[in-house]
Amino acid sequence: MSQADVLILGGGLVGSALAVALDVHGLTSIVVDPADPAVTTAAGFDGRASAIASAPMRMLEAIGVTDRLAGKGCPIEGIRVSDGLKPGALDFVPQDGEDALGTMFENRDLRLALLGAAGAAKGVDLRMKTRASEVTRDDFGVHATLSDGSEVRAQLLVGAEGRSSPTREAAGLNTARWSYDHVALVTSIGHERPHENVAYEIFYPEGPFAILPLVDDDRGHRSAIVWSVRGAQAPGMQKLGERGYLAELSRKMGGFLGELTWLGPRFAHPLGFHHAATITAHRLALVGDAAHGIHPIAGQGVNVGFRDLAALVEVLVEGKRIGLDMGDPALLARYQRWRSLDTFMVSLATDGLTRLFGIPGNAANAVRRFGLSAVQRAPALKDRFIAEARGESGVLPKLLAGLTV
Repeated sequence: MSQADVLILGGGLVGSALAVALDVHGLTSIVVDPADPAVTTAAGFDGRASAIASAPMRMLEAIGVTDRLAGKGCPIEGIRVSDGLKPGALDFVPQDGEDALGTMFENRDLRLALLGAAGAAKGVDLRMKTRASEVTRDDFGVHATLSDGSEVRAQLLVGAEGRSSPTREAAGLNTARWSYDHVALVTSIGHERPHENVAYEIFYPEGPFAILPLVDDDRGHRSAIVWSVRGAQAPGMQKLGERGYLAELSRKMGGFLGELTWLGPRFAHPLGFHHAATITAHRLALVGDAAHGIHPIAGQGVNVGFRDLAALVEVLVEGKRIGLDMGDPALLARYQRWRSLDTFMVSLATDGLTRLFGIPGNAANAVRRFGLSAVQRAPALKDRFIAEARGESGVLPKLLAGLTV
């Protein structure tokens, strides 16, 4: 295929999911990504796991991806938030008859499922280990010359390359950005006691510490760890031997999961913030981390990206039905309006939480514990937080309700 409705630069979780969702709705796409799938889907690639909120899970089911994830995900039946290991925790649990708050997947399994679905889709031309050498956008469409010498055309260009999106930079879109001087130490652990499908977010002055439930395997109970530390601390922590590292993890966890039985490969990911002032330009739309990168404090990064693509698909499908070009300014303006407020509010909230829980001192600890206890006693406020965690706040695209457009 040398021509399609949409050219997607970036075949990661959001880019590949976008291609599959477009195909389900009869729109064609060409996906270009320089990554080697054999590397990015290897067990030891980056060690990350993602909490897919319940609304994006419904989208994955609607576009036919969940069958490829069968048995890979651990439902999140509760979330416990605390300031250190002191009393005053805030618990989120679904009501009787409600779905789980989300599902934990290792990113490797998500990549395999989404790339597999994209590769099997008739309307998706998947070109991995290839990059766009030159891209032009004009009144007649989008034209790209690829690194293999081929040329492709489309009506709309979508930037989905992640935080360092060259498409965003080439378009000259103003972007606010800063570093948190934090590094996320990512690993997986085995533990003696079951996690009961509960995710834990423990806030320490040096950064949040998340324990995320994974499905058991032949080694027993296991969880993913996302441990934020100051940038200066990260090299020393990574140099610790396995016994020392497990001892530090056990101290942070307070022993509630019992003895830690094994430690998986360790990874370190620097953390930062960026937010594009606008996510569209002439025949261009940004999705996922190309548009906004947030702290993983609330586990919303990939979920916000899935909300982007669900909105974009709805806009494009409805535009196609009335005969509009996929790059029509009216369609892009609608996408911009739909996603700008939601992404700004999520970015603001995660940045605010990061700064609030990073304030040291007993007085700050007391205020935070009081706040957590107050929310715990306010059912209406808790319901609002749960809706945010599920990805169900605001005006939802049909895909997030499990419906095709």
